[in-house]
Amino acid sequence: MPPAHSHSAAPPSLIHAWRQQALSTPWLSAGLGLSLLAIVFLLLASLWNAVNGDHSQNLHLAVLGGLSGFGATALGAVLAVVLRDVSARSQDVMLGFAAGMMLAASSFSLILPGLDAAREITGNGPAAAGVVVLGMGLGVLLMLGLDRFTPHEHESTGPCGPDAERISRVWLFVLAITLHNLPEGMAIGVSFTNGDMSIGLPLTSAIAIQDIPEGLAVAMALRATGLSNFKAALVAIGSGLMEPLGAVIGLGISTGFALAYPISMGLAAGAMIFVVSHEVIPETHRNGHQTSATLGLMGGFAVMMFLDTALG
Repeated sequence: MPPAHSHSAAPPSLIHAWRQQALSTPWLSAGLGLSLLAIVFLLLASLWNAVNGDHSQNLHLAVLGGLSGFGATALGAVLAVVLRDVSARSQDVMLGFAAGMMLAASSFSLILPGLDAAREITGNGPAAAGVVVLGMGLGVLLMLGLDRFTPHEHESTGPCGPDAERISRVWLFVLAITLHNLPEGMAIGVSFTNGDMSIGLPLTSAIAIQDIPEGLAVAMALRATGLSNFKAALVAIGSGLMEPLGAVIGLGISTGFALAYPISMGLAAGAMIFVVSHEVIPETHRNGHQTSATLGLMGGFAVMMFLDTALG
């Protein structure tokens, strides 16, 4: 077979794999489509406001917040090179701590402010809860769909997604990290929608703090795929770029109209909680250190609760 044909075989194969995935789980495909349509609609509404003169003054705060997450991820990746060897128990405790901070941030810095904002708009509690739950559902559908249709790999479950066996382990890990960092960046962007530092600062601080052990763990996982210390650190650092990008997306989807803000708060919270339950906690329990990891999670939750009270 001519080389040109062999090079062109990969994209159709991946498209075929996507089609097969879509046919095997039509409800999940519809859910992903719905969540993406909702995000596109929110972004278009935000763009319409910007064109008509309602320019956001908080873009620089969202970008700075996203960059802080990128910097923290980079710091963790550099620590992986410096430390060279970190015990599995220590990694699980650190990731548990990060999971606790993400859960608390989702609760105190996203869901509760989202409920308050929705209550002011709708005028009653049940409707406010329904708005935030709608956002959470969209966030979960988004992450479920991306997890299903994006080739990636976890150390505990191996390759996941369409045609994953044809892609190198390094790129599978990179795609998994991308899925992980995107909702964190979106949460940062959403938290700065109204320029309220009492919401944005605690959440951004929490995400930046937990990005340090995440960056460390990611670099060490990449190193386990056969990359050198230096290359593993570079790839882990690069993965942090999803946070400022996600922050811009998060700010965009939350500024189109009044209800976009609480819906986006719920969306970011749902996506983050999904990542914690689906990826982070199982990863911390796979080596038999579940008690240490759970204590780390409780510590992270308490630290984030304190930060939200002290800075919020």
